[in-house]
Amino acid sequence: MTGPGQGHGPAQAPATEAAAPAATQIDLSGIERLFHLGDSTVHALAGVSLRVQPGEYISVMGPSGSGKSTLLNVLGLLDRPDAGHYLLEGRDVTTLSPDEQARVRSRRIGFVFQSFHLVPRLTTAENIALPMVLAGLPARERQERVQRALQGFGLADRARHRPDELSGGQRQRVAIARATVMQPALLLADEPTGNLDRATGEEVIRLLEELNAGGVTLVMVTHDAALGARARRRILMEDGAIRGDETHAGAASASPAGAGGGDARA
Repeated sequence: MTGPGQGHGPAQAPATEAAAPAATQIDLSGIERLFHLGDSTVHALAGVSLRVQPGEYISVMGPSGSGKSTLLNVLGLLDRPDAGHYLLEGRDVTTLSPDEQARVRSRRIGFVFQSFHLVPRLTTAENIALPMVLAGLPARERQERVQRALQGFGLADRARHRPDELSGGQRQRVAIARATVMQPALLLADEPTGNLDRATGEEVIRLLEELNAGGVTLVMVTHDAALGARARRRILMEDGAIRGDETHAGAASASPAGAGGGDARA
């Protein structure tokens, strides 16, 4: 697998489709998420407040059950809080209907998961194109973006392969290409290297860091302390609450944007 700086480093989202960045990209205020298990109530998120500026690189860490993934699901509009408000780019998305949230999610948020979540029966090219199909983009534009993504992520020779014909690192590259083909402003990654060996995981993280270096906000959940330490801002969660929030200037070791000259995000 070729490294991100060796011919397929992802170029960043052009400004033509991105909304003008708000002073604060994410503003959570008093977010509560409750789950009822029999006679007991679990506070998966307990009064979480968080502000994120455009272009930040954040790791979210904490023990299992601390609320990390629930927070990511709320940020990604995959889960609706029971209380509190979530402003995304100045818009209160907690008041939107499910269809309206789906439109925002499609255009502004990308997801990268530990288990890749590729559609088994689709080829690499078809998996990358899927968000554009769902968003109703014209076929010609879909084809152009897919071709650039395949080149940018070093997947051109795997365009017709299905997921079971790809290595773990290739699957995650397909997942990242799919997550960014709609040129989102926010990229959410849930244990993106959890199913990868150390060397392959390093290459995947560098891909994500190159995207962040180009201006995409990156929020990553991880159990890996060394991986979490790469982020410039580190959030520690416990019992559904934020227990620590530290900023470390220059922590990321990402290559400069476009280091490989590819155009995986256009």
